[in-house]
Amino acid sequence: MPGEKTKIFCGNAVPELSKEICDYLEVPPGNATVSTFSDDEIKIQLNENVRGADVFLINSTAPPVNRNLMELLILIDAARRASAQRITAVIPYYGYARQDMKDRPRVPVTAKLVANLITAAGADRILAVDLHAGQLQAFFDIPVDHLFAAPVLVDYFGKQHLDNLTVVAPDTGGVTRARAFAKRLNADLAILDKRRPSPNEAEIMNVIGDVNGRYTLIVDDIVDTGGTLAKAAEALLAQGASAVSASCTHPVLSGSGPQEVEASRLEELVVCNTIPLDDTKKRKKIKVLSVAPLLGEAIRRIHNEDSVSSLFV
Repeated sequence: MPGEKTKIFCGNAVPELSKEICDYLEVPPGNATVSTFSDDEIKIQLNENVRGADVFLINSTAPPVNRNLMELLILIDAARRASAQRITAVIPYYGYARQDMKDRPRVPVTAKLVANLITAAGADRILAVDLHAGQLQAFFDIPVDHLFAAPVLVDYFGKQHLDNLTVVAPDTGGVTRARAFAKRLNADLAILDKRRPSPNEAEIMNVIGDVNGRYTLIVDDIVDTGGTLAKAAEALLAQGASAVSASCTHPVLSGSGPQEVEASRLEELVVCNTIPLDDTKKRKKIKVLSVAPLLGEAIRRIHNEDSVSSLFV
């Protein structure tokens, strides 16, 4: 249990996950009013003393993204102006991360913009889970503790005792993540050759690797519309895969995403609770695992100035 000078405040983005983290740490959630004015402006007040405290502010930039991002920024500002000794922004899902480079003319780099906003608001460090790209850590001028949900997901699939398992990277950018899964699960590795003609649309061109007769597991960090997963499952089964499951850390599942997953040929999609799934998004094929112990242990170690990276050794 962290010291009495540890304070944890939560926005409205991930209330259940925040409660689980506080339960894990045996620390009561901080008393804060997070509401709105009549014109829908966000209104926040910390209702307890944080002077000289080690403050952790939990909020995902989950849908509604802009509102939850503003909640986080205003929470940080409130804690800074209340003389908190150190402010850690705990961001289970870091949104606006998919535009992380100037890959065409006249486009923004929103991942860097949001990093600047969080730093300018007064955060002293960041705690995030499975950033869309590892280099996003360099966008911050403050320390970043980057957690991986892999231990949670690998533990689940390891207990399934899947025979003839091949872990599949959904694209070349996901090879490092998929290789780490494959190593821990003692599985083979395959790669999908994917093209994106437009945002939220993908074409599976080739399957690199032998999946014939294999149980295949697609490993990704984000699932948005679900269309790519459905096409990936079809491509793998067409190459002789015996079955296809998938996992991801962040279940954005926008629009018809949940229906796409349910109607696909996937056996199941295993996700984490970095983004809460309301009743409209819950489906039989979607299983949710909690990263609360992972985040709780990281918060404990940050407070105690212990190693966070040793969680993944």
